[in-house]
Order: sequence, then structure tokens, then C-alpha cells
Amino acid sequence: MGLSAFEHQDVPFERLVEELAPERSLSRHPLAQVVLTLKNTTEDGPVLAGTVGRPFPTGPAAARFDLEFNVEERRDETGAPAGLSGRLIAAADLFDVGTAQRLADWFARVLGVLVADVDRRLSSVDVLDDVERRQVLVEWNPEPVAVPQSSVGDLFAARVAEAPAAVAVVADGERLTYGELDARAGRLASLLIGHGVGPESLVGLVLDRGPDLLVAMLAVVRAGGAYVPVDPRYPAERVASTIRDAEPVVVLATTATAGQWNDCPAPMIMLDDGEVVAKLAGLPVAAPVAVRPDHPLYVIYTSGSTGRPKGVTVTHGNVIGMFAATAESFGGFGPTDVWSWFHSAAFDFSVWELWGALLHGGRVVVVPFEVSRSPGEFAALVARERVTVLSQTPSAFYEVMDLLDTGALRAVVFGGEALNPGRLASWFARHGARSPRMVNMYGITETTVHVTFEQVTEGGVASVVGRALPGLRVFVLDDRLRPVPPGVAGEVYVAGGQVARGYLGRAGLTGERFVACPFEPGVRMYRSGDLARFNGAGRLEFLGRADDQVKIRGFRIELGEVEAAVATVGSVAQAAVVVREDTPGDARLLAYVVPADGVDRAGLPAVVRQETARRLPGHMVPAVVMVMDALPLTTNGKLDRERLPAPQQVAGVGRAPVNPREEVICAG
Repeated sequence: MGLSAFEHQDVPFERLVEELAPERSLSRHPLAQVVLTLKNTTEDGPVLAGTVGRPFPTGPAAARFDLEFNVEERRDETGAPAGLSGRLIAAADLFDVGTAQRLADWFARVLGVLVADVDRRLSSVDVLDDVERRQVLVEWNPEPVAVPQSSVGDLFAARVAEAPAAVAVVADGERLTYGELDARAGRLASLLIGHGVGPESLVGLVLDRGPDLLVAMLAVVRAGGAYVPVDPRYPAERVASTIRDAEPVVVLATTATAGQWNDCPAPMIMLDDGEVVAKLAGLPVAAPVAVRPDHPLYVIYTSGSTGRPKGVTVTHGNVIGMFAATAESFGGFGPTDVWSWFHSAAFDFSVWELWGALLHGGRVVVVPFEVSRSPGEFAALVARERVTVLSQTPSAFYEVMDLLDTGALRAVVFGGEALNPGRLASWFARHGARSPRMVNMYGITETTVHVTFEQVTEGGVASVVGRALPGLRVFVLDDRLRPVPPGVAGEVYVAGGQVARGYLGRAGLTGERFVACPFEPGVRMYRSGDLARFNGAGRLEFLGRADDQVKIRGFRIELGEVEAAVATVGSVAQAAVVVREDTPGDARLLAYVVPADGVDRAGLPAVVRQETARRLPGHMVPAVVMVMDALPLTTNGKLDRERLPAPQQVAGVGRAPVNPREEVICAG
């Protein structure tokens, strides 16, 4: 086929494009983006009497493709081969001079290696030289900082001793000082120790956001255990399955938060039960149980691709290391800081919000769930309590930013999903130099909340997430665990003191994702599944996922888990779930289903949403369900996601309430 193409080599390229009619895109050439031309014919000049003609260069050529490599055979005066010369023409609107030069150097290096060893596999050639390799592995990763070899409980106790009368938490007008918070946690710790809680044991927390949950966390820490936060707004089946998987020694709940499920697989303590309240009042304040930095502090569950969520075990040292790594970039943290607690305790962004305040003597401002969903009320709360450190997913901030004033704010921290700096244009236009520090932080639950730091300025680039925090090493590697050159996409791996212990009770999965670091003997690194590249300045650019994992409103979601839940609906024969963003910034889950025989097609979307809402948290319930006769397949018989149609409706249908709280809201 390749040789027969030479029969048509005189066909103009423009005619070829016209005949093939490829799909057009403003972002690339319609037929080919990279072209290699080998010129192996002599080019004699015209023969004129008494003269010798030679080719004369006409200067830079216009770029016809993204990249065009022209290689020409050279011959000496005798006509013998004299090597090759080459020229690279790069589109100036895509590549700067430095990048084009690096591409040319890498191409020449690869050719040199292959000529020297003709039996070598092309895939085994490393395009980086020693200087470039050191740059991406060492120089673009900052030096570590000193990390206190302590526990979270010890650091909190030091803050209590320094200022017991300082306000630690504010919630709906209620104010608790550090001394009061410590005393309540100490009495509850006595009760937990009596139930067998200690180092390496787990305590489930099924509590609403507020002082009681904060007291419970501190009590578990004081008893030496690790807490497992479970959002009580999750469906009963999800709550129960998390508790079953974690196998905690005991579960702390209230009558309201435990009302939706009755088959708790672990002993449960109702904190608002009269007998429990009376017992706590008579208990002494327990002495803190000593733990090491490598003891677990919490286990947070994230979405699992097989339909089974996985618990990430994070240690005291991981969390202390995160704050040691970020302190300098934020100008330090201290008792004058007021931190908003906006996020569910089951979302690891809350770890940053809570311990950022309590480990440095600051104040936590509880944002009730209802207020977190009301931009006006939330903006008023931030102003009223003079919040200094505001943590938000980009989606949440876009909704509230036009209502916020800078007030006491000194930092706005973005995390949980990709930031589009262009959406902040109105913020910078309104506040200008008065704007607090705006920080974009890429992070992963398995590497303790945050991995990189990038200060956002007006006109910033959307995908840039900055450089690694001190003490972490970020590597962008190919599928052979080799560093890729700057500008080349690879998978993100993270090594350093914030890498979590692993997945609770999942040794096989832990071994698959927490792998040996080939650059540092005896060190583990986490394989993120995220795609990124380094730019020429050594800053990381996030490119998306290498698998089916996505983020919506900051929540990490495995599409496989959602598909598994949809497929278990009895009236569904086949299912596929994708994410679409037909409106910028509005990413939504879409489920495509093929009904089982005899099923009412018209009512199936409502049934699917209602049934999945009983199994999955709200952010994992498909916003739209489309019924199809059959799912489109590729020629290999695999699902062809590119052919799944756009939704025919702009919003999902409603569903019935799934717990007592939603029943009360609907009744009102």
C-alpha cells in the first residue's frame, strides 16, 4: 500500500485534503500535524556556459504543519555520502524557539543512538541527556523543609496550653474556646478508650458538620485512634457499606444522623442520648495516648472503579508534613487566621480547613450545609466572621465571587478540580491590587490533600498547577517509568513525606498504586492516573485523567462505580456513564441505558435516578438518563463513547426523598 502511493505522488496536497474531507478543527491541521520529509536526490543547478549553478536559500519557510522535519542527504565533491543535514519548521503560534530547538536536539539524539546500535528498540531510547534528566527529576522539585516529628494531638495540645481562652470554633453563634474544646474531647476520649480505641484502631464518625464532629475527631486523636468520617447525607446503603469495610471499633452518631439506617455493623454511641450525655459529664479528661508520626490519623473513602469505594489511610506525619511544606508559601499560619470549614468531612479538603486552624491556634468557622449552598448567605458569613483563609472548589467560588468582598481575606485556596483563571476576570477587575493571594493547588487524597502550589494572577493559564510542595517530588513518567521531556504528556507520580500509607485492607490495590520509586531506593511513590506535562519553566500543566476517573464539583468519581450502580437497576439491561460539559464549567454525569425486555421506556430515567440515589451520594447520581435501543460499539465490539449522543434535555428529573431529612425538606 505504501509503495502504490508513489503512483499518485504528483497529486497536489490541497486536492488530497479536499478529497479526503477530514473532520475540521481550529486546533490542528486537518490531515497531519507532523511531517517528515527525506530528500535523497541530488539537486544540480542549471548548466550555463562558464558558470556553475548552486541552490540559494531563500530564508525561513512558512509553516504548513505543526512540525515539519526536513532531512537531506549530503555528498562531498566526489559524490560520496557525507552524512545528513536537517531543518525543523515549527508553527510559531504553537512552539517557541526554545521548544523547537529542544525537539530538533531530541530528534538528532534519537537518530544518533539508533545508528550506533541498529538492533536497539526505538521504545528503549531515552531522549533526555543527563543535564535534562537531572532538571526534571531534581532541579524542578524543591528542597524539603524540616517537619516536626510529632503527632497532631501533641501539636493541638500545645496550642491549648498557649491560649486556652482563645476561640477555637464558631458555629451558628456558638463559640468554643480551645480549653472547652479540649475538655469535651478529653471526656469523650475516656469513653472511647473504654470501648477499646487505641493506636491502629478506627472510629466511624457519622455526624453533621459542626462542633460535635470536631469534638469527636479530637477525641479519637486523643485516644490514639484514627477517625473515619462518613457524610450522613450519603444514602443509607453507602453509609453502611463504608462502615462494614472500615470495621471500626465503634461508631459515633446522633439520633438524627443514624435515623436513616438500622443495621450498623459496629457498636454505636449516640452522642445526644440522655444516658450518654450524663455519662460523659461524669467522666474525667483522658490523658492523651502517645502515638508516632506513622500512626494513622484518618481514613477517607474515595470512589472505586469496581463499584467498591476504597479507604485511604493517612498518617499524623502526612498531615504535619503538608502544613510544614505550605507554611512559607502562605506567609505562615497563626492564631490570627480564621479558616472557613466549607466542605464535608468525608472530602479531604476539610483536612486542610480544620487542622490548618487547630494546629496553629487559629479559628474554625463552621459553614452549615444549607449555607454552603446559598452564595449570599455564605458571603455574608465570610464577611461577618472575618475569614482570612477561604478554601473553595473552583465551581463553588464562581458562584460566590461576585458577592464576596476582600474583607479580611488574605488567601483563597482552590482545589478539588481544574481551575479556569479566565473565570476570575471579574474578580481581578473589581479588586485589583486589593485581591488576596489566589492559590491553585493540585492534590490527591492519597498524597494528603495538596501536592503543588501555583499563585494565580490575572490572565493566568488554565492548566498550570505549579511546582511540587517542599518535601514532595513530582515526576511525569512514561509507561516504562522514565521521565518524559518538558512539553510531553506523561502520568503524574508523587513521592515524599505526604504519600499515604495505602488503602485500608486492600493490599493488592495498594501494591498496584503505591509503587517503588526508581530514582530513590527504598522510597514509594503514588501513581496518580493523572496526565500532565512540565512546561519550559518547570511548572506542571494538568491535562486530565489517564483512566475513567473524573472530578465534579471537587468530588473524585470513578465512572466504573457509577456504571456498576446503574447496571444493578433491575430494569436496565446495559449501561454506560460519561461526563459531558456542554456548557463551560457545568460538568454533568450522563447515563445511557438500554431497557430490559418489557420495561416502560418513558419511566426508566426516573427509576434509574431514584435507585442510584439509594446507593450513591448525590454528586454521583447521573444528572440525565438517556434511554437507547442499543449502545454504540466500535468495530472491535467495545463501547464507542464518541458516538453516544448529546443529551436531549437540559436538566435531570426529580427523585423521591431517600432519608428522613429530605422527607422533612420536601414536606416543607
